[in-house]
Amino acid sequence: MNGSLPAHMNVDQPLISDDDLAEIGLLLETRRNFSIVHYKDKYLKRRITLRMRACRCLETAAYRTLLHQSESELDTLKKGLTIHVSHFFRNPSLFEKLRTDILPAFFQQKPPSFKIWSLGCAGGEEAYSMALLLHEQFPQQLEESHVEICAMDIDGDILLSGERAVYQQERLKEVSPYLQKRYFTPHGAAWQLVPDIRSMVTFHRMSIMNMESLEPCQMVLCRNTLIYFSREEQEKILRSIAQLLSPGGILVLGKSETLTGNIRRHFNTLCPVERIYHRM
Repeated sequence: MNGSLPAHMNVDQPLISDDDLAEIGLLLETRRNFSIVHYKDKYLKRRITLRMRACRCLETAAYRTLLHQSESELDTLKKGLTIHVSHFFRNPSLFEKLRTDILPAFFQQKPPSFKIWSLGCAGGEEAYSMALLLHEQFPQQLEESHVEICAMDIDGDILLSGERAVYQQERLKEVSPYLQKRYFTPHGAAWQLVPDIRSMVTFHRMSIMNMESLEPCQMVLCRNTLIYFSREEQEKILRSIAQLLSPGGILVLGKSETLTGNIRRHFNTLCPVERIYHRM
C-alpha cells in the first residue's frame, strides 16, 4: 500500500521488523554486493524508514516490492545507508591541533615516509584537507619524506567524485579565502581542486572491514565512521587499525567516538578533546 506516512509518526521510530531487515539486506547483497551485517540495526531501520517516507510507502511490504521492481531505488537506498556527508576542514580545531602540535612533533623524528589512510572518505574532502595542510604548512617535510595519502570508501561512485575533486561552495565553508583562491579554480557553479593537490591523494574502493592486506602506515583518520557500526564491529575495525599503524603512528577518531575494549592498551592519548591517539 502506498501513501504518505501519518503526520504523527517519528522517522526515528523503527518501522521495519528483523525479518524485513533481513530480506532487504539479502536483496542488497545479491543485487548490489553490499552487506549490511556490520551496521547497527537501529541505524539501518532508521535510514530505511527515511526512504520509505520519501517513496510514500506506508508499509514495509510495499517498500520491499518497490526495491524488487526499481533498480534506481535500490541504488538510492544503498547510498542512503553509506552516508557521504563531509566538507573541507571539518572540525577546524582538529586540523589546527594537527598543524600546531601533532604533525610538527611527528616530523621532528624525520620519518623517511608518511602514509595516511582516510577511512570512509566520502568525496575526499578529509583526505584533500590533509593534502592542503601538508602542502601549505609543511613544504620542507614534503620534500624530505615520501608522503602518500590514501582515501578509502566502499562506494565506487563517490570515489569517482573524489577523483574529479569538484565541490559546491557549501563544502568549502571552512576553507579560507586565501586557500580557496590559491588551490581551487571555478568549475561552472562549483570549484575544482588544482592538480598539485589532487595528485597527492589516491582513492581505493574497499571495505573498512577488510584491511588486513594493507601495508603499515603512519596515520589513520577514521572520523564519524565507527558510530554506524555495532560495538563488536567497532572493536574489529579498531583492531585492524592498531595492526595497520606503525609504532608511533597517529589515530584520529570522531568527536563522538572513542577506543573500546582491549584496544586501549595499544594506544596513548595525545589529545582527548580531538580524539587523537598515539600507537605504542
